[in-house]
Amino acid sequence: MGLPALAVILGAFASFSGFLFGYDTGYISGCKEMESFIRTFGTLQPDGSYLLGSGRDSLITSILSVGTCLGALCGSIVGDRIGRRFGIVFYICLFFIGVACQTGCKSLAGFAIGRVFAGLGVGGTSCLVPLYQAECSPKSIRGLVVSAYQFFVTVGLLVAACVVYATKDRPDNSAYEIPIGIQFVWGALIIGGMCLLPESPRWLLSRDDHVKAKQSLSKLLGQSEDSQAVTTEFAEIAANLEHERSVGKATWADCFKYGEGKTRLRIFTGMALQALQQLTGVNFIFYYGTSFFANSGISNPFLTTIATNVVNVGMSVVGMVAADRVGRRPLMLYGAAGMAVSQLIVAAVGVAVSQANQAGQKVLVAFCCIYIAHFASTWGTLAWVITSEIYPYELRGKGMSLSTATQWLFNFAIGYATPYLVDDVPGSAGLKTNVFWIWGGCCCIAFVFAYFFIPETKELSLEQCDLLYRNSTVLKSAAYRRQILEHDIHDDEIMHYSANKGPRTQHIEEDPKQAFQPETVA
Repeated sequence: MGLPALAVILGAFASFSGFLFGYDTGYISGCKEMESFIRTFGTLQPDGSYLLGSGRDSLITSILSVGTCLGALCGSIVGDRIGRRFGIVFYICLFFIGVACQTGCKSLAGFAIGRVFAGLGVGGTSCLVPLYQAECSPKSIRGLVVSAYQFFVTVGLLVAACVVYATKDRPDNSAYEIPIGIQFVWGALIIGGMCLLPESPRWLLSRDDHVKAKQSLSKLLGQSEDSQAVTTEFAEIAANLEHERSVGKATWADCFKYGEGKTRLRIFTGMALQALQQLTGVNFIFYYGTSFFANSGISNPFLTTIATNVVNVGMSVVGMVAADRVGRRPLMLYGAAGMAVSQLIVAAVGVAVSQANQAGQKVLVAFCCIYIAHFASTWGTLAWVITSEIYPYELRGKGMSLSTATQWLFNFAIGYATPYLVDDVPGSAGLKTNVFWIWGGCCCIAFVFAYFFIPETKELSLEQCDLLYRNSTVLKSAAYRRQILEHDIHDDEIMHYSANKGPRTQHIEEDPKQAFQPETVA
């Protein structure tokens, strides 16, 4: 059976929200190097020139992440209350307010307020879009659909670099106003796309709207409501939701309880995963890449930034395809190792050669690109896939909020601290390329984390992912996943066993199907 057409549309339009994330991250790096921007938001120097000091640079860059962190934390509340789809539209409207402030305000305070509102929009959608995609996608292509979000992040970064390059030489404020103002178009496209898509069937079931849930599931699977595929999927979702409800209404405090579902482990995994994704140093390159390459002696830092973004986009496609073919766990291990080696080589080259050594600078740029290739094809795409599928249903929204907010918190910390770490001016550490020793060390930690905490969930439904966590361990997850798929175990079978034979927590690692055979009736 081919891919349902609506699943492809879902991957395209919902994922386009990632474009906002990438574009908003990408344009600020180039805009800060424009003369008109520095003249508007910098400070006048005694010699008549203008300077965007480390403090203002940090504020302009990192204040976005204050809004994104708040938006992500509130994402589950908004998404659980008004739905995944309309929650995304709500956050796009907040994003529009931010874009308007950034385009029209000529004061640092007004621009910063705009960055906060834009951050609320980007943070909220970064929480709800992967969640919406995971809940609506067929399990066979869930990795592809959810990783499409990160693909559009990379496309946004690339388009931002190209737009900035095209406007950077304009003599007036339009040089930076055009890259900012054009975001109204991107947001309008997302709202239009969301009007074509159905609501999450899992959210509709949580609201006890069974009729609309089945209709939504039918559209997403491309089959009639009474088909076997729709009936089976509907029963599986309903069974899992019923079990979650049987243990009581989920609260924020439940996120940090262990219990039979190992909830605390799953929440920690998601939060640590997103934190480590930021600590690999990727946003150092995309936030400060233009100025970093300029200070490193690269002749055309704007074109170098575009080149790194092209690599980012191309390798994200590789990650999208590999997610459902190679699997989550091996890709995360390989990616962490590749990133660590690349970052450490950049650090060593930066220490060993001078800025005047052109061959050394080309090596530096080359290994930055190799690092980005490893990031984009593994940790960049898969972090969103993994965090969207590892949480139990009743806590899925809250889990996504916590993990996404953690990402934005570390994004803020790195964005704010980087100028003070890198700049060679009084009051800053002046590390320059030595900062890559830090990123390389964090990539080594990421490898250890991936080995002990990332399970293999390829081709499992969200309900089967829950089963895997309840009855297996991370290190045995690949073998247990194969057993689930070989025996085609669904959550409705698990519920039947729970009702007739005993507790759900019985381990079934030796023969999962045997554990769920119904009792023989005399």
